[in-house]
Amino acid sequence: MSHIVIIGAGECGARAAFALREKNFDGRITLVGAEEHMPYERPPLSKDALLHGLEPKLVSDAARYADAGIGILTGHSVESLNPAGKTVQLSNGNSLIYDRLLLATGARPRPFPGLSGANHRVRTLRTHGDAVAIRAALQPGRHLAIIGGGFIGLELAATARKLGAKVTLVEGLPRILSRGVPEEVAAVVATRHKAEGVEILCSVKIQGLSEDREGAYVLLDDGRTIEADLIVVGIGAVPNVELARDAGLAIDNGIAVDTHLETSDPDIFAAGDCCSFPLSLYDGRRVRLEAWRNAQDQGTLAAANLLGAGEAVSAVPWFWSDQYDLTLQIAGLADGAMQTVRRDMTDGAFILFHLDADGRLLAASGIGAGNAVARGIRLAEMMIAASVRPDPVVLATPGTKLKTLLAA
Repeated sequence: MSHIVIIGAGECGARAAFALREKNFDGRITLVGAEEHMPYERPPLSKDALLHGLEPKLVSDAARYADAGIGILTGHSVESLNPAGKTVQLSNGNSLIYDRLLLATGARPRPFPGLSGANHRVRTLRTHGDAVAIRAALQPGRHLAIIGGGFIGLELAATARKLGAKVTLVEGLPRILSRGVPEEVAAVVATRHKAEGVEILCSVKIQGLSEDREGAYVLLDDGRTIEADLIVVGIGAVPNVELARDAGLAIDNGIAVDTHLETSDPDIFAAGDCCSFPLSLYDGRRVRLEAWRNAQDQGTLAAANLLGAGEAVSAVPWFWSDQYDLTLQIAGLADGAMQTVRRDMTDGAFILFHLDADGRLLAASGIGAGNAVARGIRLAEMMIAASVRPDPVVLATPGTKLKTLLAA
């Protein structure tokens, strides 16, 4: 191989580019990104980038890319992909010929149904530009309305309150964090937000969103209207599959890849938020993960497999969220759990262990101040990877070290 092209200059794509060099690939590497910025990390966008008005947190500076011989084309979108000719057509009219290609195109915010046209007071949060625009409205005396009670919406709510803005969060389901977060953990998060002054409205249906020069408006189906200075919609993400789909690649809740991250074309791989893959730890269930660590892990794995390593996806899914002084961490996937064991820790922190019908640990969910649950979740992650069937009594006993379960 003489040329590997990576489409998508985010965390995953950048990690893959550097990993190729670390694995001694000495051919040409081209990283293509639609944004003008060098590759940057997205988790700070709902936190530090808003709180402190910082510049993007770059994955690496320009000098490191140059030293590694990685070519970067920022501000260039990809118009089309031709697998038969192994060419990529860029928005500036130029084209690239590749030997192997990695799609790390990520995902984009799910749009609010029925909303169209240019909206200045109704926004989503995905890019640094979005964060800059939202930051301008997060001031004392301003009112922010957030649609969606997931991680992004709640992290944004916490940041907005720290900056003194009034916050109303609207969630259509009966509770916040209904996707993948246990109710006990979500209740702690909700209580803290309410204590900080966030108004949370659950089981609420929205008739529509609108804006004018004076403000933005959320019309509820019960006739109420929430008036705000800015509305941020955070109702999930849509994988960017259009390029792959138009090129004839298989699609299944994302770009469909096998356990080696290979698409239906053997010379094209996909990784990160844009792809769905079978996870052997969960009986080959096909999943798509929107998580920072997954982007890193799969970037590294894709690099190895682009070079023919044939390594399978084996990482345990891991998620985290920081809100105020609370840190929420989840390892694994709790779907299919038949038993939940609670382990109480100091200062109100706790971890929930989710076991299947055979007693195998499927997932662990923890919440507490700072790093209170970090070690416990890390050990749980290792137990999940090892398919451990821990004693529930031992799991629930705070004085028993989890490390002994892993050793056993």
